[in-house]
Amino acid sequence: MPSVPSARLRLGLHNEPLPLTHPFRISGYVFNAMPATVVNLHDGRYEGRGEGAGVYYLHDTPEQMLATLESHREVIEAGISRAELRQLLPAGGARNALDGALWELESQRTGVPVWALAGLPATRPLLTTFTVGADAPDVAARAAVAYTQARAIKIKLSGDLDEDIARVRAVRSARADVWIGVDANQGYVPATLERLLPALVDNRVSLLEQPVARGSEAQLDGIDHIVPIAADESVQGFDELEALVGRFDVANIKLDKCGGLTEGLLMARRARELGLQVMVGNMAGTSLAMAPAFVVGQLCDVVDLDGPLFLVSDHTPGVVYRDGYITCGDDVWGAGRVIRA
Repeated sequence: MPSVPSARLRLGLHNEPLPLTHPFRISGYVFNAMPATVVNLHDGRYEGRGEGAGVYYLHDTPEQMLATLESHREVIEAGISRAELRQLLPAGGARNALDGALWELESQRTGVPVWALAGLPATRPLLTTFTVGADAPDVAARAAVAYTQARAIKIKLSGDLDEDIARVRAVRSARADVWIGVDANQGYVPATLERLLPALVDNRVSLLEQPVARGSEAQLDGIDHIVPIAADESVQGFDELEALVGRFDVANIKLDKCGGLTEGLLMARRARELGLQVMVGNMAGTSLAMAPAFVVGQLCDVVDLDGPLFLVSDHTPGVVYRDGYITCGDDVWGAGRVIRA
């Protein structure tokens, strides 16, 4: 996985509002938009782009990301490698956006697809989850039915035990055919979790994501993993992977958390060494954000890359959703993208 310093570059930065088609509810939050910071790197002939949404619960906002990148403009424009970037910026949305731009710029310059630069032999379509918000059970069931192509559905939980169980039952009743996972977004404690788990088993739920609050992972000690448990908020980057062993079964890699594709690939391979399964997720975003996550997804057991489906508009060309799978062509991001003057 080479990381070659760039020649003198021109850095472009801007924020995009990315409004959602409908309000989206999870435990503790309702989103109407998922704004992002976009990085453009030009060398006079080739261009690299990256997008970062940041981590909302860590107050990693687009305004802060933009300011962070602007404060390092001189260093970036002088030419920086991906390895140097890991030292320059902390994990988070700003590093993710710039890391993505560096990957695409190298891919454009060399004519080699990003997946090949990442050491992969090829890419394949990935079965992705389609997310249902933490809405009333009947609303959630209708949303699940509306995902006619979905083969896998992720249900957001609210932290209200009775409502959550009713929501899961409603979705399972409406979609007996699909794989189901649920995401608690830190909304549970041991007493409620022990009551939730049997209901998940009864409704053939295959994954429970982040049931307890970050920092309270010890609450999982003694919990019977009758449903595999994934860490999301509990694993921000590479250095936190080892602490998951024994408490979680799956590590959810999000590029906005860990700081980009470079770190995400390292995490996926290390998680395997530790005996963990691997998941790739997203903080919403356009196809530009999904493209590097699609590369990480080639190494994953569970894929959750439905972000563009929630947006009012997306890039063209963009990722394609067909028959429950996501595909990202080389023309979306990397060597195959045509640069128009």
